[in-house]
Amino acid sequence: MGTRRDALRRSWTVGISVVVTAGLCAGAIVADAFDLIPGAITMHPVNVRTFDDPRGAVAPAGLVADLESDVPLDPAAVTRAADEFAASAGVGADYSLVVAGQDGTVALDRNGAVAREPASTMKTITAFAASLALDTDSTLDTETRLVTDGGTATVTLTGHGNMLLGSGESDPDHVNGRAGLGTLARATAQALEAQGITVVNLAYDGSLFGAPVTPAGIEQNNGDHRYATPVTAMAVDGGRIWGAEARPSDPDDGHVYPELSFTTVEDAAKVFAERLAEQGITVNGTPAAGATPDAEPIATVRSATIGELMTYALRNSDNTQAELLGRLVALRDGAENSPAGAVAAVRARLQQAGIPMDGLVMADCSGLTPGSTATVETLLQVQIAAMRSGNATAAFAEGLPVSGLTGTLGLATRGFTADAKGLVRGKTGSLTGVRSLAGNVSRRSGGILYFAVIVNNSQDPASAVTAIDRLASALSAL
Repeated sequence: MGTRRDALRRSWTVGISVVVTAGLCAGAIVADAFDLIPGAITMHPVNVRTFDDPRGAVAPAGLVADLESDVPLDPAAVTRAADEFAASAGVGADYSLVVAGQDGTVALDRNGAVAREPASTMKTITAFAASLALDTDSTLDTETRLVTDGGTATVTLTGHGNMLLGSGESDPDHVNGRAGLGTLARATAQALEAQGITVVNLAYDGSLFGAPVTPAGIEQNNGDHRYATPVTAMAVDGGRIWGAEARPSDPDDGHVYPELSFTTVEDAAKVFAERLAEQGITVNGTPAAGATPDAEPIATVRSATIGELMTYALRNSDNTQAELLGRLVALRDGAENSPAGAVAAVRARLQQAGIPMDGLVMADCSGLTPGSTATVETLLQVQIAAMRSGNATAAFAEGLPVSGLTGTLGLATRGFTADAKGLVRGKTGSLTGVRSLAGNVSRRSGGILYFAVIVNNSQDPASAVTAIDRLASALSAL
């Protein structure tokens, strides 16, 4: 009897719950339909946007063409912004400034033809040339090959220029570490074990770039080995030696400057040997230099794309990666395999693109080596050409730091006004007494403009940076 009462009670409970739930659902639907609560249902008409044809990625040239261009620059307003900049602390007399409208017409030119030390704005010249010469969707592979001779197995580790290898597993979410030596070791060990091999000799081939590997004189601005390391076939984490400095949580944050190794290939080989051992492969002795054998790779890891490496170089103002891009251009174009060859190859690409090069002296491809000079006219024309060259230079245009958001323009030390954040895209330059910036600005009134500014012999560099950022901010308001 009790069992029947319990069953009846459960039946009533379930029935009531169903009725209540249905009522609540119905009420929610009605409330949603009349927009009394948030939801997807509505009784009001909805404008449905339709598209005639699907669209793919838009190259910079297409973006520029779509921007409003019927808002002319006010010459008086441009002059006022320039006058305020010139009168700012830290600027002094040794400055050059040029501003051009969306169509490339120069609206203001102050000392535009005077060659000055550009610092890291030189990287825009190299990146532009690299974007024209290289397949920016390609990668730099790091590989292993196996040969056996008389029962002795030798694995050769070969690098193709990836100096941002990770020491562990490949990291798909970052540029630095996209290809991991741990992943390469695991795949190599699997290939070895499939052939019954558990003991190997380890060789490494770091001969890709030959010698010399550094621009002559770069040590004058790199005496403590914190701002550049030789361009080599491979390196882990850009060659950084983490000691007292805290390693950033973001591997792609290159704004901390520990000492850099000058034996990056050997370092990478040692890390790889350690990873092989962790996979159960015994490595005889220490890794030794050797030529890549004529054999198919047994394992490969791929870097981030060259376009992503370019973005990394521009946003972090990474001198080594900029020099690497120049060296890759030299290899691609058949120039001399040297720092001088890289400079020659970059200059040849500029000439082919019609970029004016009067006053351009490239002591290197990064702007770190003393002796480089450039005019703001050259820097300006690189910016204009990059935005007009379509898909070829998309990686360059997308890689520029953005004010208040990314890279060197996103640092807290920059002085952009609040309403200019996100509107300025450009490459910074900073050396002793030198501050510079070259890029483009989205105008709040419509369209874009291009600009380049170099300050030399500044007695107050921090104030010069503020003046440059305030100038860029003022340009966004034109």
